[in-house]
Amino acid sequence: MRKGVIRPGHVQIRVLDITEALAHYRDLLGLIEVETDSQGRVYLKGWTEVDKFSVVLREADVPGMDFMGYKVLNSDVLGQLEEDLKAYGCEVEEIPAGELNGCGRRIRFAAPTGHQFELYAEKEQTGKWGLSKVNPEAWPRDLKGMKATRFDHCLLYGPNVEATYELFRDVLGFDLAEQVIDPEGNRAAAFLTASMKAHDVAFIECPEPGKFHHASFFLETWEDVLRAADLISMTDTSIDIGPTRHGLTHGKTIYFFDPSGNRNEVFCGGDYHYPDHEPVTWKAEDLGKAIFYHDRVLNERFLTVLT
Repeated sequence: MRKGVIRPGHVQIRVLDITEALAHYRDLLGLIEVETDSQGRVYLKGWTEVDKFSVVLREADVPGMDFMGYKVLNSDVLGQLEEDLKAYGCEVEEIPAGELNGCGRRIRFAAPTGHQFELYAEKEQTGKWGLSKVNPEAWPRDLKGMKATRFDHCLLYGPNVEATYELFRDVLGFDLAEQVIDPEGNRAAAFLTASMKAHDVAFIECPEPGKFHHASFFLETWEDVLRAADLISMTDTSIDIGPTRHGLTHGKTIYFFDPSGNRNEVFCGGDYHYPDHEPVTWKAEDLGKAIFYHDRVLNERFLTVLT
């Protein structure tokens, strides 16, 4: 049952060199640079996003993901979910308003996979980049690179996927849209949504906790994905695989790496999910086709390169 979580709100990514990272996320991906805060963190957003930011880059010695945040309906929902998380046995950290520029009070907790998540109800809304709220044009003329429209989801690797799924289902109200089942009947992967999207976060079973597989950004068309592939080649950016199609979610996709080794995805299309839909099931022995529908084979990098 839905509990008032609206959508993914932001992700904070660790990068080794902030200047190189900006050239990647701003100039190649096409995210809009919003500002830099007193800690040196850089805030960015996709051009269609109404909130002030959706991606935060933090320079660090080790790449990866610090946390992923979700927006909830209002402050009452935030308070209720805070109590529900505590009652479920989660340790909840309260982060004051303003710790992220323009963002209200946040509550942070760890999933059984070892990843940090947070919820918030308020964030400054600056509107779609370069477009009026009245009689807007179709798109801004000054977009760069791949012209990423929005931050869409993360894929995360860690242990205890089943317990993490139960937490997201029972406390946060996420639906299971798709899953991978191993030959023993265990859930090896869970693709979860709080919306109509194919997934707002996904988890794959892995012995090492807290691992970051990729952050994903939405493009409008298959032609945009092919153009992204051209830009990856033009800029000698490290590519993982694609362009291709997923079996899971049926999105059209390409994967590549930022200069710090964090994997990114840009994709278009994909399935939709309503709360009355039964989850789509893939067998683990067919995982190659589930992930890369055309090749039907997983490359080694996709399985082993994590930050």
